[in-house]
Amino acid sequence: MKSDIHVVTIDGPGGAGKGTISHRLAGFLGWHLLDSGALYRVTAYAASAAGLELDDEPAVAEVARSLDLKFVRLDSEEVDVLYQGQSISRSIRSEAGGRGASTVAALPAVRVALLERQREFAREPGLVADGRDMGTVVFPDAVAKFFLTASAEERAERRYKQLIQKGESVNLAALLRDIQSRDRRDSERAVSPLVPAEDAIVIDSTATPIAEVMQRVLVELAKKGIPAT
Repeated sequence: MKSDIHVVTIDGPGGAGKGTISHRLAGFLGWHLLDSGALYRVTAYAASAAGLELDDEPAVAEVARSLDLKFVRLDSEEVDVLYQGQSISRSIRSEAGGRGASTVAALPAVRVALLERQREFAREPGLVADGRDMGTVVFPDAVAKFFLTASAEERAERRYKQLIQKGESVNLAALLRDIQSRDRRDSERAVSPLVPAEDAIVIDSTATPIAEVMQRVLVELAKKGIPAT
């Protein structure tokens, strides 16, 4: 796939900081934002709402092809997801929503159904694409690719603090087990496994403040003439 539209991809596991970086970068550049993980979360949500089993590949893929959704970037550095005109962000951002997304993302037919839909987000003046296979599969010709990572323990701690702030009752040890399990599913799946693109810049955010990660991204983009061009 080739396009004249600039795309920057930011891949990595959940909790590595890619959502925050993607949101800030899209705002800084004035570009569109694709939260690809939300597409899989909405697919799982819609399939469950329709009474489908999440391993029913043909049926879930049909749901993925017909999703009625919209993303709204918020000042809180989050993306509000509207499904059929209604905000479902709270529901899909739960731990159950993440597990559902990981389950349907392992289905090849679902990934095929969402592939072109994700590519349609590439519009002028540019796109920041946040996900797990943005640089390897969806936008292989992206002008710049980043892969953010962090230890499972650090990511569990971040998620724990995030959920506590939202008033949810969570268990840190259970969160860590869920993250490790999802990492295995995402990295070992046969289609579009979670791996850095060969030309991706890998950034470990385990002990690095998010502001420093953002600065590193901007420095690397400046070497490519972005946002100067």
